[in-house]
Amino acid sequence: MYSIYANPEHVHFLVSRSPQLDEESLATIIANSSEKFINDRRLCVGVFQWQQSCSAFSVSKRSIHDLCEYIENQKEHHKTKSYADEYEGYVKFYQQTIQKKKREK
Repeated sequence: MYSIYANPEHVHFLVSRSPQLDEESLATIIANSSEKFINDRRLCVGVFQWQQSCSAFSVSKRSIHDLCEYIENQKEHHKTKSYADEYEGYVKFYQQTIQKKKREK
């Protein structure tokens, strides 16, 4: 784990994973473990559950430092940009990147 920050409506974290572990499996392990931890310790009112979806993005090793700073600055960042706007921007950027790579093949 390089960095983590929890906002009221979403969580950002940066981890390095084994190539044998896909993003969905990693997200499931983290979601199940954290739900159990939170509920076993009664850290919130009622039963805690994550939503049924998430997003994962790959980054290069040289981006780790900048991404850690971005994650740690979430409180300030979301004063000027909403979660919905940020997510929409990520999806558009990564869709364009994927489409560009397909055209290059």
